[in-house]
Amino acid sequence: MSIYIETGFDSLTKYGEELCGDKAEIIRSSDSVIMVLADGLGSGVKANILATLTSKIIGTMLHEGAEIEECVDTIARTLPVCSERGIAYSTFTILKIHKTGEAYLAEYDNPETILIRNGKAMNLKKTVRTIKDKKINECQFTVEPEDMLILFSDGVVHAGVGKLLNLGWEYENVLEYVENAMRPNLTARMLSRQLVAACDSLYLQKPGDDTTVVTAKVLKPAEVRIMVGPPVDTANDGMVVHKLLESTGKKIVCGGTTSQIVSRETGKDLKVNIEYHNAAIPPTGSIDGIDLVTEGVLTLGKSLDIIKQYVSLSAKNGNNLNLSKKDGATRIASMLLEECTKVHFLVGRAINPAHQNPDMPLSLSIKLRLVEDISKCLRSLGKEVEVEYY
Repeated sequence: MSIYIETGFDSLTKYGEELCGDKAEIIRSSDSVIMVLADGLGSGVKANILATLTSKIIGTMLHEGAEIEECVDTIARTLPVCSERGIAYSTFTILKIHKTGEAYLAEYDNPETILIRNGKAMNLKKTVRTIKDKKINECQFTVEPEDMLILFSDGVVHAGVGKLLNLGWEYENVLEYVENAMRPNLTARMLSRQLVAACDSLYLQKPGDDTTVVTAKVLKPAEVRIMVGPPVDTANDGMVVHKLLESTGKKIVCGGTTSQIVSRETGKDLKVNIEYHNAAIPPTGSIDGIDLVTEGVLTLGKSLDIIKQYVSLSAKNGNNLNLSKKDGATRIASMLLEECTKVHFLVGRAINPAHQNPDMPLSLSIKLRLVEDISKCLRSLGKEVEVEYY
């Protein structure tokens, strides 16, 4: 079994502090994903330093093949001692998932990690091991597609304490909230934001503790292949269309001329949908065998705006991005963000004849830049992106 691990995290900084005392580190390699969540002692600058060192040391050492004993020993010898408390301390949670589905979890003084499977929380059987006087809860298990794993700092279970909730948002309540939040196409990033936003509400927008949520979603590898623009050499039209159609995943065609090429090469009719879902975005079309047909530069530009908004969203600046709209730009963004693990661009570098006028002299460079910017955003989300030019 080969799987893809989608990740996301979000944080709240304790009210009155400049820096967050929690730190999340996510390291991807060819065969695994390592996630480390560290919570430094106290808050502010000192806590941030402790958490940053802890997450960086553990993440880097595990990535290089070290065992957890070596990581804990290195942390004990490296962390600066707090001048007030006389101790060097940072809690941590480690989750390493191989592409085969094998997973390793280690927790030190952080709340228990949540595993959601088929919409319900699963019990993880853990063993306790003492390393350098630290009791580490460990677990080895196998993940399945659509599993959701949530790591979080104690700021989550402290949310609302002494304000809306006498004892804070207790672990059982967090479990119930996460179970109720499950829905199709919910991404790891959106769940992290949603949970942190709920904590912010319980804190009445004045967090009493640093709060961080790190989420991993297990997915089957899925590709979206997207053809943008006609090839420079018209002799390559058929070859590029064949490359588009040979994908077993979803297929998108962007651009009027490009759509006509696909229609001609496949012998399938190109139909334009006259219904406008958004007056600012050109209508979509349809070709049998193609999942989405759109206009080119304008639609891609709007899609980039939506994807950038998704990347920049946090619990503090809003969590209400609607990816269910039916216009072409939103549908492209939704397919790239929610419905695939890999994106393969087939980019034609011919200048569109329709743009040979003084008003559109930079149409080709704009198109290439849009593909480049979308690719950059998707890579920042951990997606595999391949771009081929013709």
